[in-house]
Amino acid sequence: MALNQLTLTTQLPKCPSVMKKNVRPFRSVVAASNIDTNVEEGKNLKIPYKSIITVEKQVNNSMSPEKIEIFNHLEKWAEDNLLVLLNTVEKSWQPQEFVPDPSSEGFMDRLKEMREVAQEIPDDYFIVLVGDMITEEALPTYQTNMNVLQGVKDETGVMNNSWAIWLRAWTAEESRHGDLLNKYLYLSGRVDMKAIEKTTQYLIGAGMDTKFENNPYLGYIYTSFQERVTFITHGNTARLAKKYGDIQLAKICGTIASDEKRHEIGYTRIVEKLFEMDPDTTMLAFANMMKKNMSMPGALMHDGQDDKLYDQYGAAAQRLGIYTTKDYTDVLEFFIDKWTVEKINGLSPVGRKSQQFLCELPKRLRRLEERADKKAKDAFGTVPSWIFAQNVKV
Repeated sequence: MALNQLTLTTQLPKCPSVMKKNVRPFRSVVAASNIDTNVEEGKNLKIPYKSIITVEKQVNNSMSPEKIEIFNHLEKWAEDNLLVLLNTVEKSWQPQEFVPDPSSEGFMDRLKEMREVAQEIPDDYFIVLVGDMITEEALPTYQTNMNVLQGVKDETGVMNNSWAIWLRAWTAEESRHGDLLNKYLYLSGRVDMKAIEKTTQYLIGAGMDTKFENNPYLGYIYTSFQERVTFITHGNTARLAKKYGDIQLAKICGTIASDEKRHEIGYTRIVEKLFEMDPDTTMLAFANMMKKNMSMPGALMHDGQDDKLYDQYGAAAQRLGIYTTKDYTDVLEFFIDKWTVEKINGLSPVGRKSQQFLCELPKRLRRLEERADKKAKDAFGTVPSWIFAQNVKV
């Protein structure tokens, strides 16, 4: 919906206490109406909004109706095994605890010190930190994706069952991550916040190609994988921040990593239970997600000019050892071991074939690690619009 803008010219009041020499009128812009006059007349000249990136060949509703009963049956289990992992709001950390308080007397001194420390951090690191922040800021998309999973979605937005409570509270905890990183990056003075904000808007508008198919078997395998990936990523950014001498940034990233680990435990427990109750379907789902080459949440990020933005982010993460092809394979091996995939018996022929595929996949992926590492180290390209520097290897 278009917004008309009404420009007002306002004169300063003719009062001796406020009159100053050579003061010019100031201009303010306010929204006059939510209705475009052209729309009223049937003459809307605006081009309809269209996402800059689109995804073809989408699939949904791949789960049979009888499987929904499994998740209805697991609601009490979810209460006992998921909701206990959540923190109350009063016991949760909040972003403002980690950055200078603008209401304090020493705010400017602390801000100056923070910026001086941030100047010593390489630009490559900031590419990754910005990419992490944008990924976290696209949380509305993730909640939307999780809330279409059959059998566990929050039908009304305020449902009181365990699956709905978990989704809303998980979202509330996750929302602090992007907020905190945003505050740090804004105060650091090292990055172009407008370019970052545009990228975030583009990403949320583009959506996310999870390939869940509205199927919670697929969805919970994906989120188990993704939560572990973010745990590793934020843990490594914490490690490097400490190395670069930014102890507060290390604390920020480490705190976020701790949250991601707790959430990983929750989603991992769900899949573990599904393997216990329905091993064949769960095995097929695990193999299905891995065959799709699991796409990361920020894969559709765009800043309005760079089609390779996500690749630049990934290459910087690979170069710095924050998240690498080796980590991807390590995560796969972790879950194969955690869910005892090799030891599961009683599978159908298709289930056994999926089991074999999963157990052999890490060896195939290991052969790609050296090639991916060399590609990242040799990569050059356009500097992301997020970064002010001109000489960044991307």
